[in-house]
Amino acid sequence: MGVSWFRCLVLSFILMCGLLPEVPADAEEASDGLSTTQEAIWLTDIPATEELTKTAEVAIIGFFQDLEIPIVSTFRSMAQQFRDIAFAISNSSEVLTHYNITGNSICLFRQVDKEQLHLDDKDIESLDASKLSRFIQMHSLRWVTEYSPLIATGLFNTRVQTHLLLMMNKASPEYEESMQRYREAAKLFQGQILFVLVDSGRGENRKVISYFQLKESQLPALAIYESVDDKWDTLPITEVTVEKVQGFCDGFLKGTLLRDHNGEEDTDAGKEEL
Repeated sequence: MGVSWFRCLVLSFILMCGLLPEVPADAEEASDGLSTTQEAIWLTDIPATEELTKTAEVAIIGFFQDLEIPIVSTFRSMAQQFRDIAFAISNSSEVLTHYNITGNSICLFRQVDKEQLHLDDKDIESLDASKLSRFIQMHSLRWVTEYSPLIATGLFNTRVQTHLLLMMNKASPEYEESMQRYREAAKLFQGQILFVLVDSGRGENRKVISYFQLKESQLPALAIYESVDDKWDTLPITEVTVEKVQGFCDGFLKGTLLRDHNGEEDTDAGKEEL
């Protein structure tokens, strides 16, 4: 099986933009310059812990037997940096036993694919604020995840091989309503398809759009692909609706829209040399 052209595109893009770019700690501050305080909550029992992991789109829990290790204060600082993610800490023996934690562990829970990612004792030993921040950025996939070089790495590290891209300008008047419908459709394909937003208003995303042989005049558009086999299809749309997105996804999953581009020549129209 050949290497996916889309995977090559993403890796090339990451290299051009700089692998794993830094995000300043104050990047999440309110636009008026006033910061708000968010603390990691304490989890003292199993029901509260399960409730958090089932309701939060992304939850990160520090299960610590030893609250004096350096990573605990680093973990707490992440709650300030990522204010749209639920952070929690537990040192309850009951909770740790329930989640099979025998030492210290940082676990990321996400709804979109019901995945749980763990950083255990060995990982934590060499963990600092920069590495933990990158881990969170890379793996915090949502019902709808906005595309970036860093998040692309996380997308290709999931078990879900089919990804749907909505290519749309975030400055568009229809953006907010379209995103509500797109997000609603995403919940219909939990664990089957990862939904991604590609902001066509950002110049650095043009290479992603051109890969799918789409022109600016055809946007907004949907593009769906399998990350392993390089099979994909596109659908220019005038309006984002749940029914339209669902029909496009269902057709692709059933194979009725599936196109295999592995055999196409590198000189095909719209395909750029990477």
